[in-house]
Amino acid sequence: MAANHNDNGTNGYITNSTAATPATTPCMAISLAGKVIAITGANRGIGLGIANSCLTNGAEHVFSIDIGDTGEDFLDVQKQFPGKLHAIKADVTKEDTIIQALDSIIEQVGSVNGMVVNAGRTKHKPALDFTTEEIDQLWSINLYGSFYCARAAARAFIKQGVKGSIVFTASMASYRPNKRVPSAPYGASKAGVRNMTHTLALEWAQYNIRVNSVSPGLVNTAMTYWVPQQPDWNQQLKYYGGMPRLAEVEELGGAYVYLLSDAASYTTSIDIPVNGVIGIC
Repeated sequence: MAANHNDNGTNGYITNSTAATPATTPCMAISLAGKVIAITGANRGIGLGIANSCLTNGAEHVFSIDIGDTGEDFLDVQKQFPGKLHAIKADVTKEDTIIQALDSIIEQVGSVNGMVVNAGRTKHKPALDFTTEEIDQLWSINLYGSFYCARAAARAFIKQGVKGSIVFTASMASYRPNKRVPSAPYGASKAGVRNMTHTLALEWAQYNIRVNSVSPGLVNTAMTYWVPQQPDWNQQLKYYGGMPRLAEVEELGGAYVYLLSDAASYTTSIDIPVNGVIGIC
């Protein structure tokens, strides 16, 4: 029996050269050379570690958008990269201040290519003990603030006509609760961030804006100093398995650098867990 063929003789396969040719030449190098990156909450902690990683991987400028003041840790990184690490004050819960901060960045250096939505708040206590004020504080920064920052960045990218990248800091608590210190409002806010990642990626793909997230596990910061001080910490690690330590902030940076880089030009709507396989959270 003769095989069935389509009228165009392609045997069912598309041979149109336009369809087979990628819209852009793929980038194979993971680098942030020439890019301007804004990071909320980067005066210290995880945000500063991300900033350090971005600069180490060639970013032209990194701007910390933070409501607080910079400290010695920030100045140390600033000294390593003269003229490249900057700080702008803004309140992520007020969208107009984020818009002003991004406008200021563009005015100073000409563009902004990536936005890391990192500013957040955490509080761990039993659900029955949370006050309305405490819940509002968590959600105003972690949820509303994240949405405002992402939307301000998207508008800036569209106005510039750049293929921008937005990376949220989510959390392993968005997947499952921390068994030792659960926090229903915090986990819910970070789960909301991950859902926001997927929804905004879908909406903004038409503008060549990519939206992804990174979910850290336990990270060695000022907020987690108490974790390894627990008397049964070593026993916990044996029980939960994985790498027997907390992550250093710089160990998260590679995931952000990849997602911000042109090497991730077809990567959107994903979350990258950075958890060392520790089951504690």
